[in-house]
Amino acid sequence: MIRQWQLRTAFAARLSEMYGREVPAYTTLVDVSREVNEDVLRARGADAERLGSIGRVTAERHGAIRVGTPAELRQVARVFGALGMRPVGFYDLRETAASALPVVSTAFRPVAADELARNPFRVFTSLLTVDDPRFFDAGLRTRLTAFLAGRSLFPPELLALADRAEAEGELPQDAAERFLHLAVHAFELSAEPVDRAWYETLARVSAVAADIGGVRSTHINHLTPRVLDIDELYRRMTARGIEMIDTIQGPPRWPGPDVLLRQTSFRALAEPRALRTPDGHVTRGALRVRFGEVEARGIALTHEGRALYDRLLALVDERAAHRPPADRDGIARALWTEHLPATERELAAQGLGFFTYDAVPERPLDGGSPPSGIGALLRDGWVRAEPIVYEDFLPRSAAGIFQSNLGDKGSRNSGADGVSYDAAWLAGALERDVLDPFALYGREQSRSLDRVAAALGLPGPPAPGA
Repeated sequence: MIRQWQLRTAFAARLSEMYGREVPAYTTLVDVSREVNEDVLRARGADAERLGSIGRVTAERHGAIRVGTPAELRQVARVFGALGMRPVGFYDLRETAASALPVVSTAFRPVAADELARNPFRVFTSLLTVDDPRFFDAGLRTRLTAFLAGRSLFPPELLALADRAEAEGELPQDAAERFLHLAVHAFELSAEPVDRAWYETLARVSAVAADIGGVRSTHINHLTPRVLDIDELYRRMTARGIEMIDTIQGPPRWPGPDVLLRQTSFRALAEPRALRTPDGHVTRGALRVRFGEVEARGIALTHEGRALYDRLLALVDERAAHRPPADRDGIARALWTEHLPATERELAAQGLGFFTYDAVPERPLDGGSPPSGIGALLRDGWVRAEPIVYEDFLPRSAAGIFQSNLGDKGSRNSGADGVSYDAAWLAGALERDVLDPFALYGREQSRSLDRVAAALGLPGPPAPGA
């Protein structure tokens, strides 16, 4: 029997092989990522594995797909449910970029610590906001709705196998092989000719809308390896003649703790596609929709830490507004140095980052009582802290990657009222709970603090503080 985590591992590996055949520059990205990781491991030793073993980091991937309707999103959830992946987080990208991005998103991923350690495969999944009149007027919305209703992304056999795997937690080997074959095929780039006029109609609104609603299938939009030094990877990819986007999205490089997520990509490539003209002829053309992303993951931040991060981003925007783009990184580093703790210990003591805690076996035996604050427990050697890796995404960074790979800004009717979407709406559309990432990290941290309290004889779990 093939367990869910084994299905997830095999699916991620086969998807990576398939995407490498379709987008050869992705294979280069993976190779350079591996080289950088090996070099960092040699240079930094065990410290390089502070946020995950080198085996996990090297195998780690996140993918991205886009769908058009809640019904399609529910089917995606069934496929990923077979792999032990659940929807985590709600991301509204519509207001996060200057370009028109008419999508809301979630991420399907494993949630238990042991499942993440086995294989942390994630898929960032975006849903087209067809009902938002700022992007789609009544006539276009009617046409788009009819087009999406007339397509089928996943064969019934795949969905039946997915439901079985999710319900039973495993599949027999033959059924698992069939599921993997069908699932990978569902995310391949289709050779079916694209209706050029229809695609161009949607592209005038948004290239993302055209990529979702202008074709009769879905596909992997990008696949992302994880790297331990994203700045070095950026340099090496550029040196190989691969055109990268202008920036690394997310926090700046600085001497303090790595937090949240840094991302960059090579630019979307012009890929040959078959295009059907209005008179029915099929011609060869090219569409530019898929790219190669890479990420460096840091420590998950608490609500307070995330609020501080968002305030710092706003300050960077304000101070960089009338400065050359090249000055932005320096401004960000200065603000980070001024406002963020310079060590993991202070990040933990101030309650800004999520950690797991363990009582130290050789802790002080001077007859004194252990202090009650996390900072003092760490400083005096009573406990040790291990950072919890940020497993999720940043809406502004995701939008920045999308925007950097779009040919133009598209169009939006700013005079119209937008449609409201939130996590509760998404859960209703999915017919599944959308999990809160802060709650997941907080639960893991709280369990460890309860163990510390029991081991040290404290009346309750230690709290942030000196």
